[in-house]
Amino acid sequence: VQLVESGGGLVQAGDSLRLSCALSGSTFSFMGWYRQAPGKQREQVATIARGGGVTSHADSVKGRFTISMDTAKNTMDLQMNSLKPEDTAVYYCCVVADSREYWGQGTQVTVSS
Repeated sequence: VQLVESGGGLVQAGDSLRLSCALSGSTFSFMGWYRQAPGKQREQVATIARGGGVTSHADSVKGRFTISMDTAKNTMDLQMNSLKPEDTAVYYCCVVADSREYWGQGTQVTVSS
């Protein structure tokens, strides 16, 4: 299993970014995005069921972020709108395959006020 994230960057408050996690490997029983801000624990941002039919989003991002699957590109994406400085973190994609967790290398998102 390999996960390659892309799409992070430096933006201003109110801007949008789209993160993408390129997936390769076997069938996944769990797929999601996490983030870790400096000095804080890693937190779950959003999850999506296999097939993309069922999603969940943390209360802190609900209404602003949307997780989705692009089956043609085989990617898991996170559309982030109305970004806030408190969204600044390293964002990781995570999948579970054959009862093992796999993590991407992380992509930095920095939101300036």
